[in-house]
Amino acid sequence: MKQINKNILIIAGEASGDLHGSALISELKKIDSSLNFFGIGGSRMKNSGMNVLYPIDKFAFLGFIEVIRHIPFIKKVQGEILKLVKEKDIRNAVLIDYPGFNLSLAKKLKASGLYIFYYISPQIWAWGAGRIKKIRLLINKMIVVFPFEEELYRNNNVNVEFVGHPLIERINEFKLYTKEEFFDKFDLDLTKEILLILPGSRENEITHIFPPALKAAEKLANDFNMQTIIACADNIDPDIFYKNSKNLNFKVIKGFNYDLMNLAKIGIIKSGTSTLEAGLFTLPMIIIYKTGLLTFLIGRNLIKLDTIGMANIIAGYKIVPELIQGKADYKNIYFECKKILSDNNLYLSIKNKLSVIKEKLGQMGASRNAALIIYRELNEY
Repeated sequence: MKQINKNILIIAGEASGDLHGSALISELKKIDSSLNFFGIGGSRMKNSGMNVLYPIDKFAFLGFIEVIRHIPFIKKVQGEILKLVKEKDIRNAVLIDYPGFNLSLAKKLKASGLYIFYYISPQIWAWGAGRIKKIRLLINKMIVVFPFEEELYRNNNVNVEFVGHPLIERINEFKLYTKEEFFDKFDLDLTKEILLILPGSRENEITHIFPPALKAAEKLANDFNMQTIIACADNIDPDIFYKNSKNLNFKVIKGFNYDLMNLAKIGIIKSGTSTLEAGLFTLPMIIIYKTGLLTFLIGRNLIKLDTIGMANIIAGYKIVPELIQGKADYKNIYFECKKILSDNNLYLSIKNKLSVIKEKLGQMGASRNAALIIYRELNEY
């Protein structure tokens, strides 16, 4: 076996990528503790041993228009990454999701002679099918977490392997608080169920999504004797929720999303990975998404699916309601939640249907499987 280069570049641009990236780094270090990791990530990847060039909160912009405004910053960051690659003699890169940035960077890394792994595929099955050709040219190994992605890439002559979904292992290994422990820890009212709001991990998302969600939650909490809890992403300052609200009849909890999903009665959740996580906890929910109008109009013409929520996409049909853009107002959010909370048969049916998601995502061990693939090919390249 030849001597491998010990320095690896890893790029993750958002909270979910930080989560998966930290697990991947931990598994790679178990295989070879002398590996060194550099790049972009959050607190979890840093705690796993990565040297962070830029933290992910610097990338908390979303949508076509927002990205255009940040092009000078993006170019600056990519330039610094290329400089780092040269200084550290890095020959291998692992790009995690975040396709707008990562596929642009991949072109530059490829030109610099790097071997490129892509972990957590861009959602080309939802939009951006034209990216398959670019991926085939730029990516040496695509590592996917949904079984249908493997077939899609293989049919398009992309070097691909399916490893299962890392959320399965994370949730199965997570030590949850009991209801009594958790309510005591955060001084919650044991006589009231939790109405959970997950408004996203970017400030841009929160400013659009949180106000109507909270307004609906206030009425629901009053009608159904519930308490409203906001799940705050690790990279978000909790003060943003107080700045965006006149009524402060809610509590913000940071860093305990899984406990909240496990204990909540119902969720109002921004479309994204959180809907998949909530689905794995069989939490009945309303999926909402709202962004700037121009960004939405551009995106609407690109998306090929009838549904945007990951929980619904993986299940193969719409189990829980989705409210997008103009429909994501407080009246509709209130109505859809009320319908579920008022009908126990409907509520239990949704929980039962969500249980199929876990079956479709494969067994535990995705991070380990991905690490083994990457280390194997570090040695081959």
